[in-house]
Parts: sequence; C-alpha cells; structure tokens
Amino acid sequence: MILLFDIGNTHTHVGLADGRRVVKQADIPTLAWFGGSARTRVEKIVGAHKIAGAVLCSVVPRATPLALKSVRAVWKLEALEFTPKTLRGVGIDYPKPNLIGPDRLANAVAAKFHFGAPVVVVDFGTAVTFDVVNSRGNYVGGIIAPGLAVMTNYLHEKTALLPKIEIRDIKTSIGKSTEEAMLVGAVHGYRGLVRELIGQLKRELGAKKLPVVATGGYAKLIAAKLPEISAVAADWTREGLRLVWQKK
Repeated sequence: MILLFDIGNTHTHVGLADGRRVVKQADIPTLAWFGGSARTRVEKIVGAHKIAGAVLCSVVPRATPLALKSVRAVWKLEALEFTPKTLRGVGIDYPKPNLIGPDRLANAVAAKFHFGAPVVVVDFGTAVTFDVVNSRGNYVGGIIAPGLAVMTNYLHEKTALLPKIEIRDIKTSIGKSTEEAMLVGAVHGYRGLVRELIGQLKRELGAKKLPVVATGGYAKLIAAKLPEISAVAADWTREGLRLVWQKK
C-alpha cells in the first residue's frame, strides 16, 4: 500500500492506495501535527496494512517536516514530497511554478489522466479553485474565489442580523426568510459563478468541449444542476498523488 497525505489548512486528508485506486480515505485535523497526536491517528488509519511508500503534498509548510518525520519514524521510509520539481504526468506553463499549490497540481494530474486535455478541475474547499490544463497537457494557471462556507460565515460574522447557516440546496429563487435568502445567494449564486467562469475558460482555451471535474466538500451540491460539470470525484488530490507515485 502507498500512504498518501494531502495536508490542508484545516484537515489533513489521508489515503491508502494500491496500484489501481485509492482504497481507503480518512481525515485528521491538521492541528494534530502540532499537538503530537497526528502520528497515532495515522497509524490507526493504516492499521495492519503494509506500507511500501508514501507521498505527500502540503499547503502548510510548518506541518510538512512533521509528517515526513512521522513516516520516517514509523515505517522507516522517506516520503516523496510532491512539488513542481517532482511533478509527473502534466507539464507546467506558468511563470513561477513554486507558487502553485501542490494540491492544485495533483488535481490537474488526476484530471488529465482520466479525461485527457484540455480539462478543468473545480475544487470546492475553503476556497473554490479552478485549475486548467490546456490542449498541450500543460498546467497553465487557474482561478481562486472564496469558498461557500467562507462567504456565508463572513456575512454572519460581519453583520448583526444575518445568522450562521448550514449550506444546503434550495428550490426557490426567492427567499421567504433570512436563511432562505442567504441560501439562494450562496447556492444559486455560486452555480452562476461557476457557469460563467467555465464559459470564459472555454472561450479562452478555444475548446468547444471542455471536461470539467468537480471535487471537494460542496462539489455534489453545486454540480447537481450544472450540466457544464462532467463528473464529480470524491477526492481528486489523493488520486493525483497516487498517479505521481506510480510515475516516479
């Protein structure tokens, strides 16, 4: 088994993969790396599986050496840190590759492998990110916008009367309460944002057909009524890490 780490700002997404797919997934708080409990949590996720290798990507630089040290201590392995220098499966046509989030590159690797090029990945996380692979198979950049939860939480925190809401789908386009009005703005509004940006990407890429893969926490919700989205993947980043390991 290959041990996969996608270290994000809030959660570290842990996976186990064989030669064909990611077979097990679980999350731990990224803060656990600093509190000392992450190693034990990861060992419980791995269980009795034999680990032959490990690969990680991280957007939290302080957590990266702690994860590498844990893999070294428990499984006597040197984990592969996924960066633009260790990238496989996708080229890069970007002015400063080191500024690209490695999770975004991993998404691009998985999308190109499964859908070819050009292709776009939309990741609905803390931020919603669009990552673009052009017809030549090169990562060329993307788009970053505030995530759904960030937007609605900001409204709650910065206003006296707007409540904190649980994001869910809503059929109406006219809210009959404050909560409904916020949901219309968040869910329908986000679908409009995604649709418009995909349209602009198609025009800029000159692509009549453009596969778009959605991933992340709100992917199913937002993609439900967007025919522009070709597929929803539960976790594209860990799949990208698996593919990078195979190609190393």
